[in-house]
Amino acid sequence: MSRIGKKFITIPSGVTVNAAGALVSVKGPKGELRLVLHSDMKAEIKDGAVIITPHAHGSKKAPAIWGLSRTLVANMVTGVTTGFEKVLEFEGIGYRVALEGSTLVMQLGFSHQVRFEAPTGIAFAIQKNSITISGIDKELVGQVAASIRALKRPEPYKGKGIRYRGEVIRRKAGKKAVTSGG
Repeated sequence: MSRIGKKFITIPSGVTVNAAGALVSVKGPKGELRLVLHSDMKAEIKDGAVIITPHAHGSKKAPAIWGLSRTLVANMVTGVTTGFEKVLEFEGIGYRVALEGSTLVMQLGFSHQVRFEAPTGIAFAIQKNSITISGIDKELVGQVAASIRALKRPEPYKGKGIRYRGEVIRRKAGKKAVTSGG
């Protein structure tokens, strides 16, 4: 039995959830999301809550994806009500970012500027040395943040690069100067 899968998802006011077969759609004040559940899972709406249950035939895969399916639907409900955001910070001299429409223009120490176009459903906000990536789809927000971070990963010697807010980079000692005993 899945401890996470057994929990029901409360539907907040202003959010409508429709479960038709394997398709679950969630509509709220920030937008609409859809998910096709695995064939071993079914979604029911009872008493203002969504309940995810495995089908009765009991395949081996059902217990493994029960909690996952419930979490994906819960993330959809959270996304259409409050949304998700990730913050990336720039560390290093000359590392800059600017916003041109929905395109990030970054200077990351390369000989050229790096441009990153925002996918549909993602919004960027820029502060002094950080980018806030926000949207209603948790998976998409995380993927965009990971793609931007991959452009210039933080290096372990000086810590220069793009990192998540609060991420700790393990530092390495540089080369030591050796004195001769002569």
